[in-house]
Amino acid sequence: MANDDLGRTLRRLRRLALLTQEDLAERSGVCVDVIRQLEQRRKHSARLPTLHALANGLGVELTTLLGDPPAVSATGENDGPRFVAVRRAIMPALGGPEPEPPGADFSLAVLREQIAEGWTQYHAAEFDAVMKALPDMIEDARAATAVGDGDGSGHDRGAGFAALSKALQLAGHVAVRMGKIDLALISLERAIDAADRSADPLLRPIVVNSVAWTYQRQGRLDDALSIAMHAADAVEGGGHTAAVDGLKVWGALTMSAATSAARSNDYERAAALMARAENEAGRVAKLPPGSDSRMVSVFSPSSVRIERVRLAVQYGRPQEALTLVKGMRLGKDVPASWRTWLLLDVARAHTDLGDAAGAVKALESLRRVAPTWVQHHTLAVAIVRDLWALPHHPPGLKTLAEFLGVAE
Repeated sequence: MANDDLGRTLRRLRRLALLTQEDLAERSGVCVDVIRQLEQRRKHSARLPTLHALANGLGVELTTLLGDPPAVSATGENDGPRFVAVRRAIMPALGGPEPEPPGADFSLAVLREQIAEGWTQYHAAEFDAVMKALPDMIEDARAATAVGDGDGSGHDRGAGFAALSKALQLAGHVAVRMGKIDLALISLERAIDAADRSADPLLRPIVVNSVAWTYQRQGRLDDALSIAMHAADAVEGGGHTAAVDGLKVWGALTMSAATSAARSNDYERAAALMARAENEAGRVAKLPPGSDSRMVSVFSPSSVRIERVRLAVQYGRPQEALTLVKGMRLGKDVPASWRTWLLLDVARAHTDLGDAAGAVKALESLRRVAPTWVQHHTLAVAIVRDLWALPHHPPGLKTLAEFLGVAE
C-alpha cells in the first residue's frame, strides 16, 4: 500500500534538512500550525498547493513527500525484472548494434494498435500489462525506424519514428507512476527526438505536455507552465487548431498550464486559461473526426469540466467544485483515469466541507470502478484517515477503512 503517514514522512524529511518547524514554515509559506498538526497526526492530509509548498521548502520532489504513486505494488518492489526490461528498452546498451529492419510479417498498423491499446491499459491503471508489452513495442518501433523509403515496406521512416515517439512517451508515463522521475524524463526526451524525426508536427507538443506533467510532479511549476504555454502558442501559431487533432493538443497544453498556475496559487490566471479552454472545447464536436483519440491528447468539454473541478478542490474551493459536478455527463472519450480522479476530487470536496457521508459515497463509487487504484492512492488513504478520526463514522466508512488498512 502507498505510504499513508504523511506526518511521519514530513517530520523525517524536515529533520534530515536540519530545519525546525518554524524554519520550514518560513521557507514554504505554510502556517506552522498546519505543519504541527500534520506531524502530530492530528491532520492526515492537505491541499495540493500546500503539499507542493512543503515539498519545495524541503527541497524534495512531491512524490518523496506523498509516498509511492498508485502504480507501485503493495510489496513496494518496483524494480523487478519486468520494470528492468522497460528500463533497458528505454536506454539500450551504449555502442550496441543499430536496429535491424523488421521482418516481412511486420505491420506498422498492428504496432500502432498495440501502442494505442497500451495507452488504454495505462489509463485503466493496468500497469503490469503495460510493462509486459512495452519492451517489445519499443523494440518493434525502433526496427520500424530502420526501414528505408521506397523499399516496398508500405511506410516511411517518419511513420516509424512516430510510433517510437508514442511508445517512449508511454514508457515515460509508466516510469512516473513507478516513481522513477529521472528515467521518465530520459524516455520523454527520447520521445521528443523521435517526434522531431517523424512527419507529424503535433507529436512534439503532445510529448512536451507529458514533460510538463512530469515537472508538475517534481514541483517545478514555473518550468511546467513555461513549456506548456510555449508549446500551446506554437500549435496555435502554426494554424493547427483549425483541425480537431491540433485543437485537442492545444487544449491539453492549455489545461496543463492552468494546473501549474493554480498550484502556484495564481488562481486568477488558471481560471482565465480554463475559461478559454472550455470555450474552445465546444468546437471539438463541430470539427471533422481526427486520428485515433487514444494517440492524441485528451481534450473535450468533459475533460475541461473535470479539470475545473480538480483545480477548485486544489485551490480550496470545495463548494465550487461540487457545483461544477452537478448535472455533469461524461463523454465516451474520457479515459478511465480521468473518471477516477473526478471521484477522488468529489470525495475531497465533501471532506473539506465536513460532509463525511458525501465523501464516503464518492469513495464507495471509486472503489467500485477502480479498486486497485484507490487502494494504492495516497490521497484516497489520507481522506479515509481524516474521516476515520472523526467521532461519528457515516455508514460505509468502516468497510472502506478496512479495505485500505486504515481501521485500527
